[in-house]
Amino acid sequence: MMKAGLKRSNAPIFWGLFGAGGMLSALFGPVLVFITGIAVPLGLLLPKGAMSYPKMQAFAQNFIGKSFIFAVIALFLWFAAHRIFHSLHEIGIHAGLGAKLICYGSAFASTVIAAYVLLVLGF
Repeated sequence: MMKAGLKRSNAPIFWGLFGAGGMLSALFGPVLVFITGIAVPLGLLLPKGAMSYPKMQAFAQNFIGKSFIFAVIALFLWFAAHRIFHSLHEIGIHAGLGAKLICYGSAFASTVIAAYVLLVLGF
């Protein structure tokens, strides 16, 4: 039973997703940019064809690969949504519920779309 005056909050859920997304984007974001944007196109570090379409499709159809792709996409989205929402507040845009719905709603919708696309790829 709750004490009078205490209100339940959903903030810990969003802060948890923000923290996980921030940690993941700090650790894997630069590496993913380097590998997919610099190393592979220039032929550095990886053998030719290491990230070919058939190999990447096989990675995305594997349960572990699918889980990694989903975690990266979903947590990056929730991190960005939380950062954008609080940045709006800091620059003086106090949109309240509308801003929350747009920021977190788009992260939720995009997460569902990512899950759907990954499931459609099959196993």
